[in-house]
Amino acid sequence: MKKYTLSTAFRDIRNYLAGKAVGITRDRALLHEVVKCLFCNINHLVKTEPNFPAKKVAQSYNKAFKKIKNRVPDLFRDSEEIDLDQESISYIHTIFLKVDMEDPHSDPLSELYQAFVGTDIRGNEGQFFTPTEAVRWLVEAVAPRKGEKIVDPACGAGSFLSFSARYLRAKGASRREINSSIFGIEKDEYLSQLAKTHIALTTLSSSNIVCADSIERKTKGNGPIPFEFDGQFDIVLANPPFGARIKVGTEETRKKFDLAYKWHFNRTTGRYEKTDSLAASSTPQILFLELCLKLLRNGGRMGIVVPESMIANSTSSHVVQFLIENADLDAVIGMPENLFKTSGKGGTHTKTCLLIATKRQQLTMGKQIFMAEAKWCGHDSRGNLIPHNDLPVILDNFLDTQDDRRYNRLGYRVSQSSIANHILTPRYYNPEPQEELEKLSDSHERISLKMLVEDGIIEIKTGDEVGKLAYGTGSIPFVRTSDISNWEIKLDPKHGISDEIYNQYKDRQDIREGDILMVRDGTYLIGTCAYISKYDTKIVFQSHLYKIRVNKPEVISPFLLLAALSSKPAIGQIQAKRFTQDIIDSLGNRIYELILPIPKDKKKRDKVERMVRQSINDRVESRELARRAKLEITAL
Repeated sequence: MKKYTLSTAFRDIRNYLAGKAVGITRDRALLHEVVKCLFCNINHLVKTEPNFPAKKVAQSYNKAFKKIKNRVPDLFRDSEEIDLDQESISYIHTIFLKVDMEDPHSDPLSELYQAFVGTDIRGNEGQFFTPTEAVRWLVEAVAPRKGEKIVDPACGAGSFLSFSARYLRAKGASRREINSSIFGIEKDEYLSQLAKTHIALTTLSSSNIVCADSIERKTKGNGPIPFEFDGQFDIVLANPPFGARIKVGTEETRKKFDLAYKWHFNRTTGRYEKTDSLAASSTPQILFLELCLKLLRNGGRMGIVVPESMIANSTSSHVVQFLIENADLDAVIGMPENLFKTSGKGGTHTKTCLLIATKRQQLTMGKQIFMAEAKWCGHDSRGNLIPHNDLPVILDNFLDTQDDRRYNRLGYRVSQSSIANHILTPRYYNPEPQEELEKLSDSHERISLKMLVEDGIIEIKTGDEVGKLAYGTGSIPFVRTSDISNWEIKLDPKHGISDEIYNQYKDRQDIREGDILMVRDGTYLIGTCAYISKYDTKIVFQSHLYKIRVNKPEVISPFLLLAALSSKPAIGQIQAKRFTQDIIDSLGNRIYELILPIPKDKKKRDKVERMVRQSINDRVESRELARRAKLEITAL
């Protein structure tokens, strides 16, 4: 017998209806019909018995739908009926019986919507649902209580509010109590209607969802939002829109937001200070963060999804300072890049974090921030749900207040006062790389890369971009990140450039035997190194690479340095310190923060150096022999 989950159940329903439903073909229309059936089923209004004929099943659903229309008249017109034929309704009912619609950890409407995203609803709409894993974690971590007022100022299709409703229902709150506690604002009319539907599945009543612009504080008809705003809510839950291209707020409105202004770093005080000048534009995620804080009463809790770049990059350091000065940070959870991947080309690879904070007026001394890095949850690169999920373990660790357990990437605490350089990304503070170094404290020196540079022992530079028009103009290798593997430059780099272009860069790049190239920017290759052999000196390397040169080999040889840069403790640090920059990751200037393990025993150092030297020489000579053979076969 086929095992059904919500996603497989709704996918089967969609495929059945697309092929057999009479009179309806478009996915959005089919979706609307299944929603009607879903309402009837979830609210236990369908009365059937085993082996009921299709006609009686359909009659039961149609009778139930009349009651639904009376309860939620703003969702369905009075004249509406279930427009599916009897056999289709019966088929849907049969599938519904095979899944647990009341599982508090699932989101039926979200799964239903995703199942119908395949054709005419495809595109950006597939991103309207925040992944259930993230929604569930934030709601359960914030833990709403009966009577608390909850708002989502960018509620989309209402996932946070719907899950909050079900969470409160499971805690014993009545439908009336839930409905009076939940508020949502959504700019898109279709989505606001979908949010109402989402919540009504639990409350079976009209909800406090308004189609409006929460930044401008105006409804679609330019009227005021019909409920009180600033400082009125106990909980804010949100996945605000983010992206540099999304423009929000008129100039007059942006003047009301501190984070819409330019901020200047005062070197004397070590703080960012707001100027009197508005920034040229404001990214939505930054304004929404301030809005969320405005909505909360003192002591109120905020659970939001933020792009990692907003809490990691130097360009938004003032945002982190603003957050820390206005709230106690309770938790920051790093999420996998595939979290928002839906299916095929849907979704986004944007790296995000889940953030929980409590609004307060005075700084809480000694505040500890819970941090974790989820490696598994959500979807893979093909949009398939990943069976392993780190989030339940992370939630247990967050709720566990005991300090005697062993910390790892799934849960550790960092003092708010020890936040460095306004960086909040959890992987930056991951204790595991430091533990790897600690294990070597008796046998190894821990050498700072910054110290090696400051003492003139090594130097670090980056490359250049020659432009796509230069590709294929000659045979001189233009070395890119993908051309580096296993300590060597690949035999046939993807792009070659002309002598003329090479001569423009050779003096500035100054490539010499013994230099090390290291990947600076990318996704999976950051930290990968290559040794420059005597055969590799006539190249140009791109800006996404560092060139590391040893100036004092009597202190540390390039072979020993290469081994140290490629060691497990160093790679762990590199993974922890990389940050999101646009659509790729970068190590940037954080390379200077690396601590390298160097053996104290000279015999051990000499042994490692000989091993690396032999490994490189053997491979380089083999590669050169292969290159010559290719030339020799066509030589006259």
